[in-house]
Parts: sequence; structure tokens; C-alpha cells
Amino acid sequence: MITGAPAIGAHLPSLEIDPISRTTLALFAGASGDHNPIHVDLDVAHSAGLDDVFAHGMLSMAYLGRLLTDLFPQQQLRSYRVRFAAITPVHARPTCTATVASIDDTDGEKQATLDLEVTLADGTVTLQGSAVVAVQ
Repeated sequence: MITGAPAIGAHLPSLEIDPISRTTLALFAGASGDHNPIHVDLDVAHSAGLDDVFAHGMLSMAYLGRLLTDLFPQQQLRSYRVRFAAITPVHARPTCTATVASIDDTDGEKQATLDLEVTLADGTVTLQGSAVVAVQ
């Protein structure tokens, strides 16, 4: 957990995810209710011109949410938004990162705006976003 206000420009501790397995995709489909076969059925992926299935975008968003709640208590989260930029192939190893973009006083509360990314080992950015968290 981050205590106190981090410095502007600070790179907060990252979250490295184990390789995305087919089991992870099947379990996430069940947990999320997103049963789009493009994420679990190789034949469907091939029919769409892909080499293999790929992870749900919301799985990457969930991992990024885990990074946020690893760094800050959930009650300090004020906003969280993302933009999906690229797919995450099965077996990829995502890394979630957060950088402090600014610190502002909003309605008497000190808040840090974080720039967020999920990046693969080859440098592909699959998700970009931002979050605002209350800091002391």
C-alpha cells in the first residue's frame, strides 16, 4: 500500500501477471458472463483470421484494478477509466503500471491522478487509462 502522497512523475510498483492460460480465459468467461467464443474456441479464432484465442479486454482491466487496490485502499479510489488499445494473446505476460501524473486539491481532498497501462513483454500496450485516488 502507498502511504502518503506520492511524488508527481513517480512510477508506482508494478503488477506482473503470470502468462495468460486457456484455463484463465475459461474461468474468466464463467466469472464475468462473457462467453464470446473468440476467447476460448480456437476454431472460432481461426475463422476470424486469428492464429489463436485472446484474452477478454475486461480481464486486463480487472488486473489493472487489482494493481490499484494493491496500491491504495479501495475506499480511496475516486475514478477509473480505460481505453482498450490492442489484444492480449493467450500465453502473453501482461504488466500493469501506474505513474503519478498530477496531484490536486479537489473539494478539500488531496487527489492523485494516475496514468495507467497494461503492457506485454514485446512492448505492446494493450490498455491505457487513468485513475484518481485520494492521498494524504
